[in-house]
Amino acid sequence: MEDLNYLREQINEIDEELVKLFKKRMSVVSNVAHYKIENHMEVLDSSRENQIINKHLKNVEDKTLQNYLKEFLQDLMSISRESQKEILSKASCNCEVDEDSEFKVGFQGVPASFSHQAVNEYFGNNVKSDHFKSFKDIFEAVQKGDIKYGVLPIENSSTGGISEVYDLMREYGFYIVGEKCVKVDHNLMGTEDAEICDINEVYSHTQGFLQCKEFFDDHSDWRLIPYFNTAKSAEYVSKENLKNKACVASKKAAEFYGLKILKENINYNSNNYTRFIIIGRKEESDISSDKISVILSISHKVGALYKILKHFSDNNLNMMKIESRPIVGKSWQYFFYIDFQGNILNENTKSALRSIEEESLYYKFLGNYKGEVS
Repeated sequence: MEDLNYLREQINEIDEELVKLFKKRMSVVSNVAHYKIENHMEVLDSSRENQIINKHLKNVEDKTLQNYLKEFLQDLMSISRESQKEILSKASCNCEVDEDSEFKVGFQGVPASFSHQAVNEYFGNNVKSDHFKSFKDIFEAVQKGDIKYGVLPIENSSTGGISEVYDLMREYGFYIVGEKCVKVDHNLMGTEDAEICDINEVYSHTQGFLQCKEFFDDHSDWRLIPYFNTAKSAEYVSKENLKNKACVASKKAAEFYGLKILKENINYNSNNYTRFIIIGRKEESDISSDKISVILSISHKVGALYKILKHFSDNNLNMMKIESRPIVGKSWQYFFYIDFQGNILNENTKSALRSIEEESLYYKFLGNYKGEVS
């Protein structure tokens, strides 16, 4: 039998080689992270990781050793992912606004919109804000550091999720840091000299038309023209100053743009609310955070979604919402956006997130924040 000291010396020599190889591997991992930053790629690529593991397992015949090798490779890849996430996080903050300066918030539309109302209700009336033409413009402004936070509608209680915002959240990879729920009452309004009998054109965001469908069904002869948003519609009708043109907007918009309300509360659901999310480049969570959002995709197999959802039940976590969006280029396959109650400081939440990430083909943690909708 070989001397124990000699065997330990051999292990030490092997460990030294492993350390050299580990440093070399992490250097390459860093280069991979920077490549992903430049090409807007995600950190996790589960299919590639599984291919690599299976390839190496074929080189080991001993079944027990195979299990140890699989665990070793999974740990190594987990370390690589964490390293890449840290590099990507630092890169995303390179143009961070000055924390000591007065920050600015962005919203889509114009003053007196529901988005503007959400900004003031969440941050207060004295916050510095800027308005943008499109949802994508807000994401670009956050990316560049022109604004610290963006406020965007994500879901309406009558018409459901706003798909464009969901898609942009996945594309840009920002974090949700808060949410605000705003009661939405739609009104038909026109110029000061207008009456309902004069109207033949109405402007609104498509969501406004959907939320007032029953009212417009009774005026099927009117031409409904989709516009940027409800407040922008009010601005347009005010500038045109033609009594045949009307719009759907809030009472605040009517007051701001000098329009006359022709019919109040035309939305069919009197309990009509829009949920807004507050987005930023950095994750912001603390002990009071009670809501978590994630995006994921799964294998196109029987029971795959069930296995993911089971982790919520197993860890006593309440799932609040699940929304699906098609994966471009992959027919009948979907990204799933999930909201659930929890705090990442709690062990059951950590356990669920860990298991969900491991079993997902694509996974992105969107944030842990204080929820207003329960």
